[in-house]
Amino acid sequence: MTALQRRVVNPINARLPFQTLLETTGRTSGLPRRTPIGGRRTGNEFWFVSEFGEKSQYVRNIQAQPEVRVRINGQWHAGTAELVPEDDPRARLKVLPQFNSAAVRVMGTNLLTLRVDLKD
Repeated sequence: MTALQRRVVNPINARLPFQTLLETTGRTSGLPRRTPIGGRRTGNEFWFVSEFGEKSQYVRNIQAQPEVRVRINGQWHAGTAELVPEDDPRARLKVLPQFNSAAVRVMGTNLLTLRVDLKD
C-alpha cells in the first residue's frame, strides 16, 4: 500500500490546487520533497498526524531539517516542524479534517502527531 500511495496517489494529489502539501528538505539529497497531508491550522500552528510515525520519509526529513513549508488553501507558509510524541494522535485526529483522518486511522500503523509553528 505504501508503494501505491508514494508512486500513484501522492503524485496525483500533489497536483490538486486545494490539497494541503508539506514541503521538507531531503535529508540526503537536499532537494525539496512535497507530500500531500491532511491537517488543520489553528492560529499560527498547523497540526497533522503521520500514519507511520518516525518511519515516514517526511518525518525523517523533519528530524534532519525541521524548517518546512506548508501549502494551505493554495498559499505557502514557512515554519518549523516538531514531533509531538506526548500528544494523543487518535484524539488529535478527531479534531482534524474527517476524510483524511479516517484514512490515517485505517492505514496507520504507528501514529505520531506533528506541529508546524508557522512564521507568517
